[in-house]
Amino acid sequence: MREVSYVRTEMAAIEKPPRDEAGLVAWARRNLFASPADTVLTLLGLVLVAIILPPFLSWALFDAAWTGTDRTFCATVAQGGLQPDGWSGACWPFVKAKFLQFMFGRYPSDERWRVILVGIMFVALLVPLLIPRVPRKGLNAILFFGLFPIVAFVLLVGGWFGLRHVETALWGGLLVTLVLSYVGISVSLPLGVLLALGRRSKLPVVKILSVVFIETVRGVPLVTVLFMASVMLPLFLPPGTTFDKLLRALIGVALFASAYMAEVVRGGLQAIPKGQYEGADSLGLGYWQKMGLIVLPQALKLVIPGIVNTFIGLFKDTSLVSIIGMFDLLGIVRQSFSDATWASAQTPMTGLVFAGFIFWIFCFGMSRYSIFMEKRLDTGYRR
Repeated sequence: MREVSYVRTEMAAIEKPPRDEAGLVAWARRNLFASPADTVLTLLGLVLVAIILPPFLSWALFDAAWTGTDRTFCATVAQGGLQPDGWSGACWPFVKAKFLQFMFGRYPSDERWRVILVGIMFVALLVPLLIPRVPRKGLNAILFFGLFPIVAFVLLVGGWFGLRHVETALWGGLLVTLVLSYVGISVSLPLGVLLALGRRSKLPVVKILSVVFIETVRGVPLVTVLFMASVMLPLFLPPGTTFDKLLRALIGVALFASAYMAEVVRGGLQAIPKGQYEGADSLGLGYWQKMGLIVLPQALKLVIPGIVNTFIGLFKDTSLVSIIGMFDLLGIVRQSFSDATWASAQTPMTGLVFAGFIFWIFCFGMSRYSIFMEKRLDTGYRR
């Protein structure tokens, strides 16, 4: 029998995926209408959006005042009717007039270039550190966590190299929020790791001190810690000793966050199988080699959501420094409500929405980067 063979001379044409597996309809079916319960929740969510979104857009955009020089452009009648020259929506001219104050507080206007320069340096060093493909991460980390704080301190405080001295009492707005957050995050993570290791230590003194510190700090609210740092701490210092108020707040926030960070890291350490510790011991690694090279990289990867959650909470809790007479972004916005030039029914809501939006931008950014790092470090993730 004659053998017949067939050899294809060209590739088969690529066919389109089934409609049920690709496209907007397929995505909605998988994520929004996968089950009766998902369908009910999706419909309820759409109803809530339809109820909330149109009035908010009307207030924030369509009926809002966009230009003006005083409160008369934003005033409303108490009965709900509009003045001839008034608006029923947001008072964005108030935000425009106070924007620089919201960013810098009472920092001298002719010296604000120093704050802007520090902000540019902060972004220029942070962005390469967050991008995995950028090389020389070690040098970048040394510059960001070692050199940058010194340069920022010299520029912001002044008193050296011909720079005018600016007291921290004049700082405010987003400047204070970012300074507190940067210092709190930079200090709380390494200190939290040390406290977590100390709590699991076999040395009784180290373990007891770590446990006492963690449980004491976690047992009181941040307001109490700030109050103690601002009011009670000077009472234990020698007579005539002065302590900068911002420095007190930085210490209180950093110690408070480190206690919570310690428990997050301890959870990751406990999740590491015992075989990893035994394998490191069998290789003859010392304690710090075992923790630094084997255990901690795996533990920190497991608790990335908890770490970022602590960072986000720390960023939002900076608004509590108003209890000790400092004004972060939210505090300076609330302080601006007392300005008679802009006193109107819409001014408080507009200022609070603006402050909330700024907080949301930073918190959402940290959350999305956390998700990115989780996927990148997940051993089962395929790019």
